[in-house]
Amino acid sequence: MTSICLRNDTGDTRLNVDGWPHGFRVNAQRRTQWHWNEDEASSLGVHNEGGFIVADHFPIACAVAALSVSFSAAAQQVASGEIETVIVTGVRESLVQGLENKREATQVVESIVAEDIGKLPDNNVVEALQRITGVQITNRGGGEADAILIRGLPDTTTTWNGRNVFTAPNTDPNAPAGAGRQLALQDIPANLVGRIDVFKTRAADQLETGLAGQIDVATRRPFDFPGLEISLNARATTQEQREDIDPNASLLVSNQWDVGEGRFGALVNVSYSRTRYRDQSVTAGALVPFATADNPPQGASIANCGDEPPPINWGPLERIFNGDCRVPENPIWQAGTDRGLPTDPGATLTLNGVEYPYLLARDALFASDFEGDRERPASTIALQWAPNETSEYTFEAFYQGYREELFNNLHFTFADWWGTLGDDPASTITLYPGSNLIKTRVVGAPFGFNSGDSTEQETDTFVYALNGKWNVGDRLTLVADLAVQDSQFDTSFIAVRTERIPGSITLDFNAGDGIPSWHFNDDAEMLDASRWTVAQLFQNKGRSEGGAETLSIDGDYEIGNDIFKVLSFGVRYDDRDAQLHSPAPTPEPFLGRPLSEMPAGMTWTNDGFMDGEADVPTTWAVANGYYIRDHAEEIRELYGVPTSGPLLKRAFDIAEETASAYVQADLELGKLQAQVGVRYVSVDTDMDFTDVITDVSSSASKSTSELLPSLTLRYSVTEDLRLRFNYGETLRRPNFSNLNSNFVLTGDLTQVGYGTGTGGNPDLEPAQAKNYDLTAEWYFAEDSALYGTLFRREIEGLVVPLTRRITIPNTGLNTEQFVVTQPVNASDGELEGIELGFVYFPQLPGILNGLGIQGSFTKLDSEQNIPLTDSAGQIIGEETSEFFGVSDTSYNVTLAYDRAGLGMRLSYVWRDDFLNNNEARIFANPIGIWRKPESSLDFQASYDFNEHLAISFDAVNITEELQQSYYAFGDAGGPSTHNFGTNLLSRSFALGFRWRL
Repeated sequence: MTSICLRNDTGDTRLNVDGWPHGFRVNAQRRTQWHWNEDEASSLGVHNEGGFIVADHFPIACAVAALSVSFSAAAQQVASGEIETVIVTGVRESLVQGLENKREATQVVESIVAEDIGKLPDNNVVEALQRITGVQITNRGGGEADAILIRGLPDTTTTWNGRNVFTAPNTDPNAPAGAGRQLALQDIPANLVGRIDVFKTRAADQLETGLAGQIDVATRRPFDFPGLEISLNARATTQEQREDIDPNASLLVSNQWDVGEGRFGALVNVSYSRTRYRDQSVTAGALVPFATADNPPQGASIANCGDEPPPINWGPLERIFNGDCRVPENPIWQAGTDRGLPTDPGATLTLNGVEYPYLLARDALFASDFEGDRERPASTIALQWAPNETSEYTFEAFYQGYREELFNNLHFTFADWWGTLGDDPASTITLYPGSNLIKTRVVGAPFGFNSGDSTEQETDTFVYALNGKWNVGDRLTLVADLAVQDSQFDTSFIAVRTERIPGSITLDFNAGDGIPSWHFNDDAEMLDASRWTVAQLFQNKGRSEGGAETLSIDGDYEIGNDIFKVLSFGVRYDDRDAQLHSPAPTPEPFLGRPLSEMPAGMTWTNDGFMDGEADVPTTWAVANGYYIRDHAEEIRELYGVPTSGPLLKRAFDIAEETASAYVQADLELGKLQAQVGVRYVSVDTDMDFTDVITDVSSSASKSTSELLPSLTLRYSVTEDLRLRFNYGETLRRPNFSNLNSNFVLTGDLTQVGYGTGTGGNPDLEPAQAKNYDLTAEWYFAEDSALYGTLFRREIEGLVVPLTRRITIPNTGLNTEQFVVTQPVNASDGELEGIELGFVYFPQLPGILNGLGIQGSFTKLDSEQNIPLTDSAGQIIGEETSEFFGVSDTSYNVTLAYDRAGLGMRLSYVWRDDFLNNNEARIFANPIGIWRKPESSLDFQASYDFNEHLAISFDAVNITEELQQSYYAFGDAGGPSTHNFGTNLLSRSFALGFRWRL
């Protein structure tokens, strides 16, 4: 029986079965691409027989699997005209190619393959990965998803065509461009992508960083095509809550020519996308303690209370502030504890040496009506030259751009005032049953403000690379790669706050399903600009830069021994730098004019807020963020501050040199294959810091080195059943911004008596993980498989924040007291779990043939120790907590159909609750902010009219899910009594076409 392999190498229906396809290509094991002409193929036992590609001694299984049958049976199919049933195209081809990549890879890898140019049916790389087993995505605001986790861990190494690259983490102002270590995958348009590989285990020849894994984004090259290729893709997208029509387009032009005895190819791929969106959210604020209505505390003295001392005794429902001058206790209550203050009925605080019961309630309520306009230009250029059969050279350049204009319309009202309660204070509140938590409340004369916040951000990232491959003799292959990259991120923020004091507010902190409700005595007053006083001006600015020059040399030597097959070796040198520029804290001047007296265009009103999902005001007046952005100099002049805005200073300059080397051997003993290797890495870091408040400079240096072993065993029980075992060690280096010991400070914005600050730690060490994976894969039918993995991660030296309260004078802010947080290597953790996945395309009759299903399930269990500290930041104990971002359970199911040019996919993804982040340690609620279960139902459809023209339709978040959060730590808190935020996520719809020559 002769095995054959029908392939669709060009990604469409142009499979040549009448003659040998020109420039036939395969993906060899280790995923190095080689170009085979007919003579070369014949020498390897691959030839054209009767229009079929016949493999007598094919070195690997078909990299793009279509069918493997006897030659005689295939010939009969050709004769009967039934050959179309074995050609894999469209959605099915994409899934099958990903499955075959998994089957042939040495490591545990999952792949997504774009079955046609620009046909990856997602907006960006992050969204495309959500259907991969063990991958979870989050942060779905802004018209897209922008955060990815592998098995619950966020720390991934990101590569472009195998090269380590980085871009600005523009979603987090505390981790700016260049200062980050990852590629902003959400900034890569799906139109540019040919394939994405997610490596969950690592070999010695791969980069050592990234506890979660490695994500490699492969873009196209001219030798990927047989000749001239022109492709145009265009799509119009709308976000339902915004109702604008946004473009998403790409153009690819590629060709290759015979040059002497060799070939030369050139490719240009450009892409542009725009997204205008509207995110809306309502939030119940943090918990703080209050006096009870019937037994308020008694004070001791008001002698040290200043010129206007308060009454010596607390009033009913008066908020209890730390540092109150009427009692000797300070602090009266411990802010920012893991579990928060007790919520038991009758729980007490000590004031003036006496135990008094207290109540807990939210300090405020707020709503955000957030609009954004994002543009992403991107392009790749690739030149390839193969002067002969033994060498190939590639030059390629990658540009990734990001532009975004943001307007946050923030409505904020305090809910903590006690001065106007009437004759029966107890009647103004209700409690959650069995607790001291206030659920509903009527508050008289609550202070509130609206803020028109305008932000502009942009990133430019450039990568240039030159690669050479040489076959030296019959056994040695050498690859050298030189890459130069540069990234810069700029951000600018300006906001004008307006304030008022209405008559009263009636509120319910959880009116149902975790959504708060509130209304004022007259909501219509919120639209009256004359009732709003123009208050403070807020400004900020930042720029960060990063660059790298990287050289790597890798070799593979075929030993030819019966047991020892390949010896691999390599060296890598990387010279990185990162700079951050930020301003000193800027003054917050107060204007004091009615909003109605400001220049025309300064007032903005929204409408339809929350689309009926929340019982809150739906429209209000605010300072117009668009006007503020366009007239920033005029606004600054009104406030009497420099019209040029904040002055940037260099906050840090970090240089990091990394040298690494590895050796790795591939062995084979019968059905057992092994890969064993070791990687050595040495890092030298020089750091210069400047305190932007005092202009005092400091410096530090650090050197680390590690020896990291790896082992992979792969056993073929049968041809279709494989077992793998992987052991490897990986690192997580601290972000550059986490090394800066100087503080970034924020004033007391919510009247708690102190501001907040964050700083870094130049003594941080890399966290190190020992990784174990055991995998079974059963390829039980054509284009189908069932697979599962047991895994465990043991991580030492996790970075966690330590918090303390300190005094910092002369900051220009409204307080000298700050609760500051700095990172330390003070935690160890374990993560273990199981993954199950399957792809199944059954043989069905008639029109049902082409129907298939893909799915995955992940179960995770994580634990890390969290240090407990006192107010001075000293560690006094520890507790345990789950990892951030880890959902215990997640799954996805995709129903696919592909037949006669019609491709459809209906996908559902779901993930369980997870710990998203910690609250600032200045309140009385549990410290953890958890996200409730999240899901998304998406649909994609496309139809190929012919090999040149296709149309597509996409719908994302069809069920218009809410994204919600709540406070919790251990057994404290929960979604019913400690609800936090509710975000309304918009549905999006897209209509597009693809044309190719």
